[in-house]
Amino acid sequence: MCGIAGFVGKEKNMKKTLKNMTDRIKHRGPDAEGLFVRGNVALGQRRLSIIDISGGKQPMFSKDENLVVVFNGEIYNYKELKSELKDYPWQTNSDTEVLLAGYEKWGRDLPKHLRGMFAFALYDIKNKTLFCARDPFGIKPFYYYQNDGTFLFASEIKAFLDHPKFEKKFNESILSAYLSFSFTPTTETFFEGVRRLDAGYSLTLQDGEVTLERYYELKFPIEHKEYKKVVKDISNVMQDSVEHHMISDVEVGSFLSSGIDSSYLVSLAKPDKTYTVGYDIPRYNEIDYAEDLASKLGIKNVSKKITKEEYMKILDKIMYHMDEPASDPAIVALYFVANLASKDVKVVLSGEGADEFFGGYNYYREEVDYSFYNKIPFFIRHAISKVCSLLPPVRGINFLVRRGERLEDSYIGVNKVWTKKEVKKLLKVPVTIQNKEITKPVFEEFRGQSNIVKMQAIDINFWLMKDILQKADRMTMANSLEGRVPFVDKEVFSVASSLPLDYKVTKENTKVALREAAKKVIPNESYKKKKLGFPVPIRDWMKEEDVYLEIQKTFLSKPAQKYFNTKMLLKMLEDHKNGKKDNYRKVWNVYCFLKWYQVFFVKM
Repeated sequence: MCGIAGFVGKEKNMKKTLKNMTDRIKHRGPDAEGLFVRGNVALGQRRLSIIDISGGKQPMFSKDENLVVVFNGEIYNYKELKSELKDYPWQTNSDTEVLLAGYEKWGRDLPKHLRGMFAFALYDIKNKTLFCARDPFGIKPFYYYQNDGTFLFASEIKAFLDHPKFEKKFNESILSAYLSFSFTPTTETFFEGVRRLDAGYSLTLQDGEVTLERYYELKFPIEHKEYKKVVKDISNVMQDSVEHHMISDVEVGSFLSSGIDSSYLVSLAKPDKTYTVGYDIPRYNEIDYAEDLASKLGIKNVSKKITKEEYMKILDKIMYHMDEPASDPAIVALYFVANLASKDVKVVLSGEGADEFFGGYNYYREEVDYSFYNKIPFFIRHAISKVCSLLPPVRGINFLVRRGERLEDSYIGVNKVWTKKEVKKLLKVPVTIQNKEITKPVFEEFRGQSNIVKMQAIDINFWLMKDILQKADRMTMANSLEGRVPFVDKEVFSVASSLPLDYKVTKENTKVALREAAKKVIPNESYKKKKLGFPVPIRDWMKEEDVYLEIQKTFLSKPAQKYFNTKMLLKMLEDHKNGKKDNYRKVWNVYCFLKWYQVFFVKM
């Protein structure tokens, strides 16, 4: 696990520039530094030593020294690949070396053979080719930028700030999309010209030309198997995934909440230490549940209660580490639990991905709970929706609006914040990209599938890949901690994607088959619990004077006045404080953007 950065393009002080870039992301790898500069190519790495601590140094060369690679992540099937590539002259026991051996054998097909989380840049000296790839689900980040004949890449955008060819410009064109999604849903970023390499893609740079190739596609080949067989398949693949994710030369701990996902992982892995955060407000506190499970398993649980003051004070640092604005309140909680774990261990397991893979969101249940409503002809439902859209958006009205729209026209994910109409009223800059344009390729790819599969595909491609996994990477790495996500695994997805609808969602429950598998190993009743997410009391804190005044001050700032209808924002904040409307998600969404903007475009 580490951070990587580099560039192709001649500069005056290449080694110094490269070192500055890698130093900027030192938090990703404080254990060691590696730099390679030859001709017009510079590859750098900061290392967090996990596997083959003494021998896995990077940049790493092939035996003939024609190939050199820098790599961020873990290849969990590296031992199997070493057996398959047995004729290669191995020099280390590290997983990094399988990238060199695999590229020699398979070339650009290398990523198809890898099981793990990865982002790497491999340079072929003889052919003057840079080959980069990102894992199938985007667990590890990879950004790139081109300007004036120079190509830059890095694990985090902030590394580009130290290169003389990087021009920092704010990209306002995706602000409307952020307001709706609560994160950046595009390959474009908030830094003009900086692009994210999408999950499941490789990138080749040759003669200054970038070629992108998709090597992994999501598929949902539904199989109608006996329920007991499906539950057994889930049990087997999860046991296998956890075993692979426990491979390490250092101790592995785990995050632990009160829900099924982390409880299942901890019950399978039985690490010596688990970590939990909570709050003084009982309904947001999961510590008691976590301590109960840890006690029953005979393992240690370390916990911390986050105060309101700590939470608000750390936001600037959070936004710096995130690189781009994101308004999920759980980001801060994730930072604190990662910080807690980093005092003891270098690696933790975490439960991201189970909801998207196994059907865990209550939103999916509407397709089952209200199937009767879908029997009404669409033109009637659509007419009802049009009328209801003119009424105040309360729970029942919202349902009628949603069910009278085609999924392809309205669904952007489980965490939608502002509506299209609200964004138009709020923003002072033009809306240049519509949400429907962003989600259209995914809906077209899954045309003919059930609505639940379409929703899963949207949530995996956007919410999971571009928000959940991004914040998991950034908040663990901010604390020099490696986060591993056993649910987000090719083999696990192969089983999960084949589940028929009623093994995922019924009128009674979500994640039906997964809960049954978890029930066999979890020693308490966490498998029954309804989804809480990562509960944070920001909704309540926003009504208290100190937090209210801080947000109000931010809404009156120059950036706020430049981009937003501040009168509308202040009214929403006031209504929330007075209990007239629950506006906390919308208020927090804009507030987080403004905090991020201040960090990167006002203070820096």
